[in-house]
Amino acid sequence: MQTITPFLWFDNNLEEAINFYAATFKDAKITNISRQGPEGPAFFANFEIQGQEFMGLNGGPMYKFTEAVSFFISCDTQEEVDYLWEQLTVGGEIQQCGWLKDKFGLSWQVIPKLLMTLMSDGNPAKAQAVMGAMMQMKKIESSVLQAAYDGA
Repeated sequence: MQTITPFLWFDNNLEEAINFYAATFKDAKITNISRQGPEGPAFFANFEIQGQEFMGLNGGPMYKFTEAVSFFISCDTQEEVDYLWEQLTVGGEIQQCGWLKDKFGLSWQVIPKLLMTLMSDGNPAKAQAVMGAMMQMKKIESSVLQAAYDGA
């Protein structure tokens, strides 16, 4: 049973955001929307992404998301990295080392599992080569990481 749920404050675009996440993540779902009146805008909502429950609030412009909090997506394949990177960067901001901000200002890290595997190698030279390759990237490319590892 999940006991901690991220609660996200949106700038009056909650419904747009949760619909975007539901369309972007293959197993996402919106579980509840509470409205301000029968036909009014969403006030708060519950939704899930990859089994993680979230709550969102249409709170207005007084608080903004920052990079101090991000959501780490551990991807099985480069194809998954490519798809999520392409979707989440639309209208957003590309950053360094697999980080991005989506069009709502929420920070994500789109990372292939291979990165953690290669960085955990007991050979410090190989791990350092992988780190050096990653530091040069925006979107993480598994083939570049593997080449750095193999060449060390």
